[in-house]
Amino acid sequence: MNEKELINYYNKFKEDKRLDTKHGQVEFLTAIKYIKKYLKKGDKILDVGAGTGKYSIYFYEQGYDVTSVELVKQNINTFKSKLNNLNIPIYQGNATNLKIFKENTFDIVLLFGPMYHLISFEEKVRALNEAKRVVKKDGLIFISYCMNEYAIITHGFKENYIKETINSLDNNFNIISKDNDLYSFVRLKDINKLNKECKLKRIKIISQDGPTEYLKKEINKMDNKTFDIFLNYHFKTCESKYLLEASRHTLDILKKV
Repeated sequence: MNEKELINYYNKFKEDKRLDTKHGQVEFLTAIKYIKKYLKKGDKILDVGAGTGKYSIYFYEQGYDVTSVELVKQNINTFKSKLNNLNIPIYQGNATNLKIFKENTFDIVLLFGPMYHLISFEEKVRALNEAKRVVKKDGLIFISYCMNEYAIITHGFKENYIKETINSLDNNFNIISKDNDLYSFVRLKDINKLNKECKLKRIKIISQDGPTEYLKKEINKMDNKTFDIFLNYHFKTCESKYLLEASRHTLDILKKV
């Protein structure tokens, strides 16, 4: 991962607004729905790659003990500007090195963002092992990934960049990310390999936004009633194995055993 390039990218990217659109709400509400299935009263949450604080603030206001880690200073400043009297500790740091936290400290660790940008298998393993180290035994790790097929279909074919990017693909259309790339795209076999390497047990894997990103213009124009129907459809289908590979984001729920 090229930290300097990533910081420059997020200094220009409007991260604070991304999850406020209707199509962004699908991603957010899906994560919230599944996290709340496993949360217990008094649980301590570590939000790694907290961005501008969307998840951290939500769960703090629900009464949970939340600690946040974020790499990009501008995101941290935006996060802090929204806190008012909310007591959420925020640390600037990298998912691959959480040495400021002791082992077995948190009940739940969120990795919503880091796996998008950690390029090599080794970097991803370090991040997963750090999350595993700081979470308690039988604690849960929630991880969001960017999926290979979404990138191929949208950037490659829909936006017509496939000829320019064909040299970045192997014979099976796996995207081969270089060290200086900003994003890493995976398939289920890659996620499964990481889990096996880190000896983490899967509880559930979910198509976090399903077909949403293919329909975002249409979804953003929906009235509230139609959007509620779409959300109901999404929640009924998001555990289908047939949607996992084609979703933009996949949410993996793992247990430390």
